[in-house]
Amino acid sequence: MKRLSYILVLAALCLSCREKADIPISVIPMPNEVTLYKSICGRPGNIKMHKADIGEEDYRIEITRGGVHIYSASQTGNFYALQTLTQLAGPNRILHTGVIKDSPRCPWRGLMLDEARHFSGTERVKMILDEMARLKLNRFHWHLTDAQGWRIEIKALPRLTETGSVGNHSNPDAPAKFYTQEQIREIIEYAAQRGIMVIPEIDMPGHAGAANRSYPEYSGGDYYGFTFNPGKEETYSFLMTILREVAELFPAPYLHIGGDEASYGSSVWPEQPEIAELMSREHLESAKEVEAYFMNRMADSVKVLGKTLVGWDDSMDVGLGGEDQVIMWWRHDRPDKLRKLCEKGIPTVICPRRPLYFDFIQDSTHVAGREWDGFNTLDDVYNFPENRASLWELDTENLPNVMGIQANIWTETMHTPQRVDFMLFPRICALAEAAWTNPGAKDFERFDQALEGEYARYDAAGLWYFDYRDPSHHPEPAGPVVLPQKPLVKN
Repeated sequence: MKRLSYILVLAALCLSCREKADIPISVIPMPNEVTLYKSICGRPGNIKMHKADIGEEDYRIEITRGGVHIYSASQTGNFYALQTLTQLAGPNRILHTGVIKDSPRCPWRGLMLDEARHFSGTERVKMILDEMARLKLNRFHWHLTDAQGWRIEIKALPRLTETGSVGNHSNPDAPAKFYTQEQIREIIEYAAQRGIMVIPEIDMPGHAGAANRSYPEYSGGDYYGFTFNPGKEETYSFLMTILREVAELFPAPYLHIGGDEASYGSSVWPEQPEIAELMSREHLESAKEVEAYFMNRMADSVKVLGKTLVGWDDSMDVGLGGEDQVIMWWRHDRPDKLRKLCEKGIPTVICPRRPLYFDFIQDSTHVAGREWDGFNTLDDVYNFPENRASLWELDTENLPNVMGIQANIWTETMHTPQRVDFMLFPRICALAEAAWTNPGAKDFERFDQALEGEYARYDAAGLWYFDYRDPSHHPEPAGPVVLPQKPLVKN
């Protein structure tokens, strides 16, 4: 009788080991294949790593009563598996037995930070990188130069930081702030340890005001020095000096050179003698053709440096967009550009203003931020890109040239850490799940429940996030009071 009882107990235990557990899975982003059982892992701290022939970012976790086994092909896969385990165990450190098989939906899961309009600093950048790593985001696009500020040290051209780093979007007289090359190396290494690639952006030919305040001899003639001068041969030498130092500093294979919105300053180009001479010599009939000449020369320079050029989708209008380049589609009101990129098979990162510009407001009660036919809400980001498919006239499941998605933190209205927190958290979580999790595994209700743990973490860290459950929890911080921009003073 005792032996029979013992056998029955063992049978019951075995049955419970294979009985699926109906428990909430508070992991962001949600893994793509999860099977958990009612039995508990007896030794959750006993973790063994195994080499597996799978994708570089893929991982498989087997949770048994005796411990945890992680299978991956790389340190990145191991790292992602540990992020999943940490969230799955929660504060009580309890793991149910089971199996998780996971791989990312998108190779490029990006976040862009604009430092030119308002400077963040090393510690803030590291905090953002930590949050990205937790959420398996792997591309940090660093917008380091623009009209308002130059934020990267170029040793051969010291005035870029001596003069160009003075001021920001809300105060042209703000003290100089920039990253030394040593600080940049530190951040690149910090990101690499977390599976994140850092991609620099040096904007041209527009958004050049900070550079032209430093070296006005290269200005394209606009009153505020918005563009570089494509008619001067010295301009190309100047920019190549910059790009050479940037290329040596950043190990990433990509170099972003902007290529957007030059029209805000290029209307005066034909009035400049050097540009008029260029137009005559090269048989160029418009400022647009001058811009194309400039961008193609700079594309050649990027290639010489051994990097892959990245540009905004405006650069397609002036002839860029080859199979050896990457285009970031941001103009949500121009889906024809995305369709063209898909038709031509050009490597593409999609980061449209709606819903992936995080300077857009999130609620009808908010006032400091941009708006375009609605708001960029949490669920709007979460349900991307399927919620935009009909507008694009494209099948989001069949975009072979799309490398992935990215959200952009433009900081014109984010002059304080508190405002960045408010606009970034928790939308960064929705971005992560949109980029990693396949549509069939996504569930906004489950995601909303999983956010409860993130809110508690944010509160403990003192982050001023937007709490849509209770907007009074963190009222919207005031936006900046913007002072007038200073005109360019030429030598």
